[in-house]
Amino acid sequence: MRFKDVFSIIGPSMIGPSSSHTAGAVRLGICARQALGDMPTHAEIRFFGSFADTYAGHGTDLAIAAGLLDLETDDPRIRHSIMLAEQLGMSIKFVPMTRPSAHPNTAAMLLRKDERSVSMTGCSIGGGNIEIIGVNGFDVKFTAVYPTILIYHRDRPGMVAEISDIARQAGINISYMEVDRKTRNGEALTVIESDERFDPEAARRLESLADVKEVSIIDLSRKETRP
Repeated sequence: MRFKDVFSIIGPSMIGPSSSHTAGAVRLGICARQALGDMPTHAEIRFFGSFADTYAGHGTDLAIAAGLLDLETDDPRIRHSIMLAEQLGMSIKFVPMTRPSAHPNTAAMLLRKDERSVSMTGCSIGGGNIEIIGVNGFDVKFTAVYPTILIYHRDRPGMVAEISDIARQAGINISYMEVDRKTRNGEALTVIESDERFDPEAARRLESLADVKEVSIIDLSRKETRP
């Protein structure tokens, strides 16, 4: 069982007004950016539930944009993130949705840059914490509290064992694993949360496995070059 520390309950250092509508939303944006591998040039953000009703007043749109820029939850530039995104060449669109969602604070993010694209749906569940509930049409869940790796591959016998063996050789302790597939022997996604950060060499070894299409690392503690 994993226990939450006091900071995960009261929320992180952040720009207000709400840990759910701002800090959590920033983290949703960062997760989607890291899944894409870079800042998107085109982004469509669909808000559901409370997000759809109050995103403008609570700054959720600014927070998502800040996450896509890889800003921290307490970065003062969050207030101007949409303008900054546009200056950096990002086209961003916000769409409030009326149909029910898995959680009152839900955002579906559709990102694109050049030939790469990613769709990710996530919820801000309080205290700045998030839960991702879908990636590129796969029904997978993870919290991004721990370093997470997404492995897109063909569904075949032995694949999970080969992935686990690479993690073992790299000294990575798998704390959570989930696999979803679209069809038998078709496209699949394996999600691994670990106690350790993923070594780039381990990621390259995973990418070299037969039938692995792509590998993405999501690590909210990982620093990128800030704009």
